[in-house]
Amino acid sequence: MTEDRPEELTEYSLSALMAAPPAPEEPADFDDFWHATFAEFGTGAVPWRRTRELDATATHHVSEVHFDSSAGEQAVAYLLVPHAPSSARRGLVVGHGYGGRSGPDLDRVPADTAAIFPCAPGTHAGTPSRFPSPPDEHVLAGIAHRDTYSHRFAAADIWRAATVLLEIAPSASDTLDFSGGSFGGGIGAMALPWDARFRRAVLDVPSFGDHGVRLTRPCTGSGEAVRLHLRAHPQVRPVLGYYDAASAARRVRIPTLVSAAVLDPAVDPRGQFAVYHGLAGPRRLSVRAAGHLDGATGLLSDQLALQDGIDFLALPDERLA
Repeated sequence: MTEDRPEELTEYSLSALMAAPPAPEEPADFDDFWHATFAEFGTGAVPWRRTRELDATATHHVSEVHFDSSAGEQAVAYLLVPHAPSSARRGLVVGHGYGGRSGPDLDRVPADTAAIFPCAPGTHAGTPSRFPSPPDEHVLAGIAHRDTYSHRFAAADIWRAATVLLEIAPSASDTLDFSGGSFGGGIGAMALPWDARFRRAVLDVPSFGDHGVRLTRPCTGSGEAVRLHLRAHPQVRPVLGYYDAASAARRVRIPTLVSAAVLDPAVDPRGQFAVYHGLAGPRRLSVRAAGHLDGATGLLSDQLALQDGIDFLALPDERLA
């Protein structure tokens, strides 16, 4: 969306968004499903190999790694490790938006932090996958059944990337954090409740919050493909109940910062705020003027949200009370 192109029903008053909505309806076996998914994909060793050295920074070695994905294929990730690996005081797993990634975001990683930037199955260009890469296709891949949906494997690979990172930088095992935006924010919310290794999280304009709300209006993001698909295939609607970021947030008990936008043509602001309202542990809210917006306003909003997240993860524990 451009700044001079008006969109209907994408902006809401802050007072309305700050009113906590009813919790989304969820399957009775929501917890059982995710505990079983974690037991299947989130425990044990994860085979990995370093495939390419990238240009180092003043503080970090940078490389590309492949690891065994939960989807039964190779996953690609980008790894930043301090030049003295034993000096890593913190660990960071970073999710990505539906645009995928072709490298790490160097400006996200402080000097004392080891970080891994995994690519969700199907989203890395040039890497074979059973999932298609275009967002409008990826968001529908496997949606006919809860066990085959693409988002299940995207969440599981967050856990697996964390395992790879902590094998390389075990000194960060007590201070492992997560940061993700949009697609990555919603997938992070789904992954976090089941993995006790994570200490804190940042969810920026998180997607997939409160499908009952998301599906009520058109959008410019992947949610539109889901909305249109359900018109022809309403029988798959129950599957989305297992993949609602607002429902998952009700199980997130670690300190979490949500950056939520009052205007966002791609991810319904009501769904973003539903993720914040659902959080069961210590929480902070950063209100963005806009999300998924092109131009100077969108760029500034992105930059401010990035810095808010970096600052939150760097806070001493006593400052979170």
